[in-house]
Order: sequence, then structure tokens, then C-alpha cells
Amino acid sequence: MINVGIIGSGFIGPAHIEAMRRLGFVNVVALADHAIESAQLKAQQLHIPHAYGSIEQLLAHPGLQVVHNCTPNALHAAINEKIIRAGKHVFSEKPLCMTSDEARHLLALAQQYGVVHGVSFVYRQFAMVQQAASMIRQNEIGRLFAVHGGYFQDWMLLDTDYNWRIEPEVGGESRAVADIGSHWCDTLQFVTGRKIVAVMADFSIVHPQRKAAKNGATTFGADHAQQEYDLKPVVTEDFASVLLKFDDGSRGAFNVSQVSAGRKNRLLFEINGSEKSLCWDQEVPQNLWVGARNQANQLLTDDPAQLNADVQGSVHFPGGHIEGWPDAFKNMLLKFYQYIAAEKQPGVDAAEFATFDDGAQIMFIIDAIVQSHRQQRWIEVSQ
Repeated sequence: MINVGIIGSGFIGPAHIEAMRRLGFVNVVALADHAIESAQLKAQQLHIPHAYGSIEQLLAHPGLQVVHNCTPNALHAAINEKIIRAGKHVFSEKPLCMTSDEARHLLALAQQYGVVHGVSFVYRQFAMVQQAASMIRQNEIGRLFAVHGGYFQDWMLLDTDYNWRIEPEVGGESRAVADIGSHWCDTLQFVTGRKIVAVMADFSIVHPQRKAAKNGATTFGADHAQQEYDLKPVVTEDFASVLLKFDDGSRGAFNVSQVSAGRKNRLLFEINGSEKSLCWDQEVPQNLWVGARNQANQLLTDDPAQLNADVQGSVHFPGGHIEGWPDAFKNMLLKFYQYIAAEKQPGVDAAEFATFDDGAQIMFIIDAIVQSHRQQRWIEVSQ
């Protein structure tokens, strides 16, 4: 068994724990939170034997091998560094950190200490996303020349919708792009095998002010009819449009929105090639549309018999049994922990999950997108 600790007990921490427990060879032994009382309560609720009120205490837990960083964005860099310096393998929630310089530092540090490092870019682990990537690797769609789509949510539609992601000192100077656009960029770079090298972006703030509940309640937990509010200025984007250039000269475009009524979690992409097109929608994740000009279009489903041989391991049930986000999350952590169990070495052995290299690349893209919006011109993605 591989012994694991969790830092952070908000929404995403329990999702990590659930996925790890489905693997069968990973043991979540400890949890840390900002205060011992909240850590003990959460550990009791999640049946975790040990609780700590500090990161240092958790890192000193006997026999601990891996630590998951599930804290708010502003804490990622410092906590990831502490985990690495303690010699533990690290799996970080995205974003990897808040700036490109922090990303370069963390990547160099992880390489120095030789720890296995992963970042929670989960959408590349859906079976039909894997199928799209496999079809492109095997040249089934011809020459790729265009990529487009977006990521759309509605959880910030109302001016009473508020949580820590609004505040740039905690969530970062970009919100919609960094929060969900980062997933789109990682997914498309994975599927196409190409890197985004230049961007042109424009942002929109729908609510220049938002109402923050005085009692501290956030979007998902507030009874808006009974609340008193403080008005808070908004400086991060609700909506963004981005043009892309890839390293092979192909082009792309995507929109991100957290204010699209009725869209709960729609990551959508279409890839156009000289022979075929591919389209996938996360809200109907079991389907991959394959378009053609001179023959009937196809709708592939996540039936192992219909998928390429190198994808079949991403499907765990017979066709017709829908697998969704928790199953993709399990796929991600399964590949991470199989890598550790096999004693593979970062920089030597290829990883089938997003690493700090991928997390740093996405930080470079986000920084370029923010700079492009501010300067209203094309910006090359730095390395």
C-alpha cells in the first residue's frame, strides 16, 4: 500500500480521496487543514485516521509517501515547495501556482529532489478524449488545421454569486481563463500533441461589483433571500475570447464563460482535419462525434469494442454503462500511482498524466493570455 496525506478539505479534497480509495492499493492515512478542529472534523467525516492542524505536522507523519495539495490557488506554490523539500511525491490541484516564475522554480525543485509530480488536469483522462488523441496520433483525421470550442458554466451568473476565486490575491489575476480555460488548453494540447505558442485575448467583466454575503456564505451555500451583503469590486474576467497559434502553424479559438445560463460544466472542442473532424462535449462524455465529407458521420461511444486498442484500458465497464468525471479522475490517479508503484523516474520514464511540466506550460499560456488582453495584441507564449 502507498500511504498518502491530503492538505485541504474543501470540495476537491474529498474528490481526490474518493478516487484514491477506488484504486485498491492507496491508503489515505492523514489530513491537514488550516486549524486542527476543522481537520479533525473532516477526518472523522471521511474516516481518515490522523488529522493535523499544520502542514509540517502532516509531512512528519511516519511512513508518508505522497501528499496531495488541495488548497486554494494562492497557497499552491508554497505548499508544493514544502512537500517537495520533505522528499514526498506530490500531486497538486491546478493551477500549479500563481505565476510563471513560481512554475519554473517548482519544476526545477521537483527535478532536483527526484520526486514524482502530477497536476490535476483531469479532462484528458476521459475515454473519448483519449480516443480522439489516439486517432490523431494514428493520422486518422489527416492534416490538422483548426481547433475551436470553449468551456461554459453559469455558477457566476448572478451578482450575488461570490467566493474566494473572485479575489485576485487568493484566486489569481485571471479567473475564468485560469480556472476553466486552463483545462481546455491542457486538454487540447494533449489531444492534438501540439503546443500553443501565441495568443490574442479579450476579456469581459459582466458584474463590475458583486455582493458578498456578510456572514461569509459562498455561492453554493447561500440562501440569497436571507442575506445581507457587502459590495465588492470585481477585477477578474467572467468571459473571455482567445485566438490561438500552435507550433505547427495551425490555428484555434476558444471562449470561456462562468456566466452562461444553463451551462453547468460544458467543456467542448472540435478539431478539423483534412480527412475528418472530431467533436467532444463533457456534458455527454460517452460520445465522440466523427465528421466526414464523403461518407456518413459517426458517433462513437465508450464501448471498448469501438475504441482503439491503446484506449481500451481507460474504460472500466461494458458499453452503455456511462462513465463520467469521477471515473476520469480515477483514471488520472490510477496512472499517477501506477507510475509510483513501478518506481518510474520523472524525466526518464514517460508519464500518462499531467506533470509539473504540463502545469508550468499552462501557467505560461495563462500569463500570455492576460498580457494579451491588457495590451490588445498577439503575445508569444514564453518558456
